[in-house]
Amino acid sequence: MKEDMYSVEQVADRLGLHVRTVRGYIRSGRLRAVRIGKQYRITAGDLDALTGQAPTATRVSGHAEVSSIVQVDGVDRTAADRLGTLVLATANTDRDQAHPLRVQTVHDEERHRLKIIILGDPAATAELLYLLDAVLNADNGLLDREVPDA
Repeated sequence: MKEDMYSVEQVADRLGLHVRTVRGYIRSGRLRAVRIGKQYRITAGDLDALTGQAPTATRVSGHAEVSSIVQVDGVDRTAADRLGTLVLATANTDRDQAHPLRVQTVHDEERHRLKIIILGDPAATAELLYLLDAVLNADNGLLDREVPDA
């Protein structure tokens, strides 16, 4: 949703002030503005903040985010690196740029444990979890190595 932008002259007219006064407010930091070329533009929200009016209601989009932690036991450093690369590459594919999928992996070498932390949109998280399930339950030899006891 696009917010209304006003010129210094329009703000001066709305507030009944001189243009120089409005520019002085901008320079002193009392009124926030964006400089575009040689002119300032003031958003409706910044104008409301200056005048002490309640900001205009904005429509909130219904965005949901999921937090997931996957723990995989019996993972050595090599398998953890391979699995981490796969998960991170999948998360960084072309998705919704406004709500990116964030993934972090942590390998505990003493316990031979890999934790994968996933934050993001429910559908993208589910997709990544399905991929992870397929890789971990496949007969691909990723987790078949002998791991020394801790």
